Amino acid sequence: MWPVVWTALRTYAPYVTFPVAFVVGAVGYHLEWFVRGTPKPREEKSILELREERKLQEQAGMDSTQVLSLKERLEFTPRAALNRNRPEKS
Repeated sequence: MWPVVWTALRTYAPYVTFPVAFVVGAVGYHLEWFVRGTPKPREEKSILELREERKLQEQAGMDSTQVLSLKERLEFTPRAALNRNRPEKS
C-alpha cells in the first residue's frame, strides 16, 4: 500500500505542492497582519525635500551679497587632467 501512495505523491507532487504552499503563505500573511496590526501612515519627506530644506536653511544664515570672486575660486579648482603635460604659464 505504501509504495502506491509514494508513487502517487511523486507523480502528482507539482499539483499538490502549489496549493499547499499557497495556503501556508496566505495563513502566514494574515497571521503576520494580525500580529502587527494595521499599518500607521507615515508622512516622511523625500530625500529631495530634506535636501532642499537644508539648502534653504544654509542660505538663510549666509549673506548672499558676500561671494568669492572668480579669481579666488580658480585657486581652489584642480587642474584639468588634459593640461598636466603642458608647461604652466608663469
